[in-house]
Amino acid sequence: MNIIIAGCGGVGSTLAEQLTAENHEITVIDNNSKNLQNVVSQFDVMGVLGNSTSYVVQMEAGIDKADLLIAVTDHDEINMLTCLIAKKAGNCQTIARVRSPQYFTEIDFIRDELGLSMAVNPEFAAAQEISRLLQIPSALEVDTFAKGRVNLIKMEIPQNSELDQLMLADFSQKIGIDTLICIVERDKDVFIPGGDFVLHTGDKIYVTMQMSVLNDFLNKIGLKEKQIKKVMIAGGGNMGYYLGRILTEAHMQVKIIEKKEERCAELSELLPKAMIIHGNATDRQLILEEDLETTDALIAVTDIDEENILLALYANKVSNAKVITRINRLSFEDVLDNMPVGSTVTPKDITAEYIIRYVRSMQNSYGSNVETLYRMVDNRVEALEFHVDADAKVTKATLGELKIKKNTLICCISRDKHIIRPTGRDIIMAGDSVIVVTTNRGLNGIDEILS
Repeated sequence: MNIIIAGCGGVGSTLAEQLTAENHEITVIDNNSKNLQNVVSQFDVMGVLGNSTSYVVQMEAGIDKADLLIAVTDHDEINMLTCLIAKKAGNCQTIARVRSPQYFTEIDFIRDELGLSMAVNPEFAAAQEISRLLQIPSALEVDTFAKGRVNLIKMEIPQNSELDQLMLADFSQKIGIDTLICIVERDKDVFIPGGDFVLHTGDKIYVTMQMSVLNDFLNKIGLKEKQIKKVMIAGGGNMGYYLGRILTEAHMQVKIIEKKEERCAELSELLPKAMIIHGNATDRQLILEEDLETTDALIAVTDIDEENILLALYANKVSNAKVITRINRLSFEDVLDNMPVGSTVTPKDITAEYIIRYVRSMQNSYGSNVETLYRMVDNRVEALEFHVDADAKVTKATLGELKIKKNTLICCISRDKHIIRPTGRDIIMAGDSVIVVTTNRGLNGIDEILS
C-alpha cells in the first residue's frame, strides 16, 4: 500500500521501519530537516520537508494516490488537521495520534466529525497494559484477546516447579488445567514448542488461559499471587493521570509523585481519590517516607528513561514491590534485558502495534481480518487474532488435516463466547475468532498460516 506518515519522531520512525519491512511504499513528512534526514537515510522511504497541514506539501507527498495517512507529530491539533486535509485532498483513510486527555474524552465526536479511521492514544494504551499487569502480579506481560475473554500471559518458571523437566506432551495430564503453552523463551532463543519440547526452570513461557483458571494454574506451578492494593506512581504526566484514573476506579490506593507544583494542583482536581505528592521521585528520602518499602507496586512513568530505570533498580533493591518501568527510547531495550527493572512498557511499540494491525486489515483479501496484534520477544514472535469469514480456506478441513506453516501454532478458537482449546479434530468455522502465534511475521489473514 501507499502510506504517508506525518511526523518523524519516535513513533513515526518506528512505523517507517516496520511498514517498509512489510513492503509498503512509505513517504514521510516533517518540518524538521534533521529528523527527516535521519529517517530517509535509515529506511527505504521518500521524504518531504514541510508542514503536514499544508495542502501543497501533502500533494507533493502524493496524497492523491495514498491509501492511508498516519499523523503522529508531537501536537494533537496538527495531527487532526493533517488528517482532515488528507481526507479532503486525497479521500484516503486516516489515523491520528491524540494524546491530550481533553481531546480523548471527546474522541468519538472528533473521530466522526473528522472522518478518522482510527485515533490512537499511546499513553492511555500503555496505562491499560500496566493495569492488566497489576491484576496478575506474577506476570511479566499480559496480552488480551477475544474481547478480554482470553489472556496470553508471560511468566517465568520458578525453582522447584512441577513444570521443570516436564515434556509438553505430558502437560495436560500433569497439570490438569485448561491452558496451553504457546511460546518459550530460553536465554536468547525463542521456540514455538511441540509435544516433545522439555521445559526448564528459568524458562519464560507464554500461556493462554481464561482468567477463571488463572489462580489454580499459578498455584499448581509454584507461583504465589499477592493482590495489589497500594500503588506508587512516579510521574504525573498523561500516562500517570490515565493510570491513576484506571486504578482508583478499581479501588486501589494510589500515590502519584510529581515534581511540577502546577501539575500537582491539576491532578488533585482530576483525581480526588488519589494522593498527589509534590516532589522528585528519584529523591531517596522522599520515596522511603512515602512507604516504598511496603507498597505493592512501583510504576515509573516519568518522561525521562534514566529516572525510570534508576527508580526501578532502587525499588527492586529495597522492596518486594512489583516494578513496572516506562521506556521511551527503544535503544534501551537490549541494555535492560538482564537488569532488574521489572516489566517494561514502551508506548511507541504499543502505538505501532495498533496501527500495523489496522494496516494489515486494510490490505487483507484472505477471508479474515486482523482484530488483534501483539509483538513479543524483541519482535521475533507475533500473536494475532483473526476474524474468520465464510470464504476462508481454513474452514475446509479439520486442523489435523490442514498443512500449517512451521513455527505457527493455533492457540485458541473463540466461538459464540465459548473458548475452545483446539485439537486436530476441531474445525475452524465462519464467524470464529482464531488466535495464532508465529515466528512468520507479516501475516495479513488466517489463510496465510497455511503452507
